[in-house]
Amino acid sequence: MRISERADHCRVKRLKDIVKLKLRTPRMLYTIKVTPSQAEEIIKRLNCRIVEV
Repeated sequence: MRISERADHCRVKRLKDIVKLKLRTPRMLYTIKVTPSQAEEIIKRLNCRIVEV
């Protein structure tokens, strides 16, 4: 994930059937909605601080 290299942090919001990953860069906030199984794989590859919400 190239965005995570410039992101300050990544907020992880877990709901019933989806997980929202919110990556905060200096200019923009990127939001990705994925399934819980996909989220675990993506979180392992992120290069920024993880914040569970």
